[in-house]
Amino acid sequence: MPINASVPRTDLGTHVVFNQGEALVDVNLFDGDWILSALVEAAGGAGHVERLSHFGARTGSEEVQYWGELANRNPPQLRAFDRFGRRVDEVEFHPAYHALMALGLEAGTSSIAWTAPRAGHVAHTALLYLLTQAEAGVGCPMSMTYAAVPALRKQPEIAESWEPRIAAARYDARCLPAHQKGGVTLGMAMTEKQGGSDVRANSTVAVAQADGSYALTGHKWFVSGAMADGFLALAKINGEDTGLSCFFVPRWRLDGSRNALELQRLKDKMGDRSNATCEMELREAAASLVGPEGRGVATILEMVQHTRLDCVTGAAATMRWALSNAIWNAQRRSAFGRRLIDQPMMRQVLADLVLESSAATALAMRIALAFDRAADDPAQGLLARLMTPIAKYWVCRRATPVVAEAMECLGGSGYVEESPLPRAFRQAPLNGIWEGSGNVIVLDTLRVMQREPEAVEAMAQFLLAWLPGQAERIDAVLIAFRAGEPTRARQCVEQLAVLLAGASLVELGLEALGSAYVNNRLAPVAATSFGAAVLDSTLTDELIEWGALESGK
Repeated sequence: MPINASVPRTDLGTHVVFNQGEALVDVNLFDGDWILSALVEAAGGAGHVERLSHFGARTGSEEVQYWGELANRNPPQLRAFDRFGRRVDEVEFHPAYHALMALGLEAGTSSIAWTAPRAGHVAHTALLYLLTQAEAGVGCPMSMTYAAVPALRKQPEIAESWEPRIAAARYDARCLPAHQKGGVTLGMAMTEKQGGSDVRANSTVAVAQADGSYALTGHKWFVSGAMADGFLALAKINGEDTGLSCFFVPRWRLDGSRNALELQRLKDKMGDRSNATCEMELREAAASLVGPEGRGVATILEMVQHTRLDCVTGAAATMRWALSNAIWNAQRRSAFGRRLIDQPMMRQVLADLVLESSAATALAMRIALAFDRAADDPAQGLLARLMTPIAKYWVCRRATPVVAEAMECLGGSGYVEESPLPRAFRQAPLNGIWEGSGNVIVLDTLRVMQREPEAVEAMAQFLLAWLPGQAERIDAVLIAFRAGEPTRARQCVEQLAVLLAGASLVELGLEALGSAYVNNRLAPVAATSFGAAVLDSTLTDELIEWGALESGK
């Protein structure tokens, strides 16, 4: 049944249904989001506006929003064997999942960063941002497919074969050898039980074969995108303790037989329900080396850097969807004789949420812009190296309280599963855990600071260029950051994240929002809940206007 019944009854005999809104559907999530569209254009993405407008209309449509509901209500099922007892190791999905995958891949979500002549990463980020608001789970396989490209390029002969299949922007759900398919998806298999984020504890062994390939034996504890056509995995060559190497493991062998990738079970996750995450056993699985021997972590980090951008994007999009529903409801519901949107304290809460959402979106867009510029400007690559983990830490941690506050704006109905807010709430913590949880991200940030002081300098120059009035505060944070004290590390990363968000908003044309964000989040006595910050009344009005999907500017 569609989200909005076609002819609902309002006179129910005992009472008349009134003072209720309707589902947030059939809106253009790009055209109606003035902040997103402004940031995309400021980041050089004007050439992609037509594509994004079309995609925003589709992802905001009642049909696609309903696909998201169905894909979550009907999670994937593991089919390890066929009825004759032969291993097939496949996952079965609801048709809504396949429809969403086709929508996203064919729009270019995984490919456009590598095929567009200009602002490809900005376009990718905007597409993923819009898709996430329809359903976040399908974003994971698309993100890994996008992010695998720079790692595969470390081994040109593999990239030559597989990159055109990514660039094809086609969804082919059939379980067939890649050369028989119109398009492919890729995944990552790093984590093992004994190590988690400490991948150096991995025990998977790679044994060299006479033909130059390798046979991998071991287990992988979290493998998302379980039906991917190939995976990047880490293993120790011959089990020797000489460092991990990176390998590409295709689902099918070159001779057309199934590779020895055994799916043991699917994870029963709190959120991300439509996405199949599995435990995988590798039983002498055929694989090819990617990058230099013993440099697997550095090689696969080429992929991780890009998936971390997508973690920022996914968290920012989850915030935006929750915020949009909160404002939508407040515009349509009254209490105590006034619309909620006109209640002074509600306006403060909503404006504060818009401010937080805008900062998160600006960070994602500014990192994407740095990725786009890095080839021609090494300083932008250095900026991205530090900005990505810092933003990943901060934005992904802010998603859960933002969604919780938005849920409260809807009252009890926001806590009921018929509302989109519970799904957003279950999704919200995910990006803070995947691709490195909080402490891992902070430690990575400290390592970059110690090993790449030029990246710290690039970040300092960026902050001082766009927040000159914050020079004293920036210097103080950078001094503490350079000291590298673990007990203060989280505090420093949080403060840098706020400053980077403020600088990004200012550089991308939203100066009032950038100044307000820094001044409120780094105030001497910072507000501890949304709505407690004191925002200028004019700015409050503008924030709510900009945050409301249908109003635009």
